[in-house]
Amino acid sequence: MNQLKRIILMAALVAACSTAHAQYDPLFTQYMFNEMFINPAYAGSREAISSTALYRDQWAGIDGAPKTQTLAIHGPVRNKKMGLGFSVMNESIGIEKKVGVFGTYAYRIQTSDEGHLSFGLNAGIINLRQNFLEVIEHDPGDPQFSENAQSVVPNAGFGIYYNTKKMYAGLSIPRLIDNYLDVENGLNFENKFDSKNFHYFLTGGYVFDLSSTVKLKPMTMIKASEGAPMQMDFSVAAQFKEIFWIGTTVRSGDAIALFTQINITKQLRLGYSFDYTLTKLNDYGHGSHEITLGYDIPLQKTGVLSPRYF
Repeated sequence: MNQLKRIILMAALVAACSTAHAQYDPLFTQYMFNEMFINPAYAGSREAISSTALYRDQWAGIDGAPKTQTLAIHGPVRNKKMGLGFSVMNESIGIEKKVGVFGTYAYRIQTSDEGHLSFGLNAGIINLRQNFLEVIEHDPGDPQFSENAQSVVPNAGFGIYYNTKKMYAGLSIPRLIDNYLDVENGLNFENKFDSKNFHYFLTGGYVFDLSSTVKLKPMTMIKASEGAPMQMDFSVAAQFKEIFWIGTTVRSGDAIALFTQINITKQLRLGYSFDYTLTKLNDYGHGSHEITLGYDIPLQKTGVLSPRYF
């Protein structure tokens, strides 16, 4: 096993086995097209039955680097006063494998002709697995690597989301429960509710009309947690004839990215992003790639979908 793979695996082991209860959170460059995984209050906000699939290959070319696949389906119900959703996530990083299934509920309050304020909650289960038997040991016989660890654990998230046709803002805690591996007590997974471990996500965006065919959309996502540096994604995208988006993202201390999305039809959209890493990992990998595929089913009998920017 090469030296870099040892570094990646050891980093994953430290994160998984830390008694400080640290936990890796998924990273999305196209978060603006995959908002329900960040904020459950987003459910039902697209005024259609909306589905989005995402695949992310982070730090491509590095053994053990994160790979994430998600699928989310949501839509409004009860005269658009509520939103319901369902999501699945499959993720691997180093020796850690994670599969989560969640249901989402949002209560929506109409504040104006175009504005809605939503409060959302999701809840579900995650199958966590640490494949310690895959680790190549320098000192064979270490009891910590003598068996795999696996458990099904609960988790939940909460969020607030406000949107109109031209802007949105959200605040969320995607993970309310800290699921961690306690190596001091027999490789058991523990679940702890502690506000000190919350990760807060603040998102926002606005659409400016530059002309009848060109729109400009600045967006931001700020992630904060106690005892860790704040991270900010600032993005700006231009849309042409309500068909084609192209934009760039700057992620503080981490990467710059280019992303694009094309509305193949009024219902079907396809997106791609590429991250150029600004850290030393760029010497070993080939950047990060992300693909999204979305499809909306209109609720109106006419089958007509109004343009959506968020």
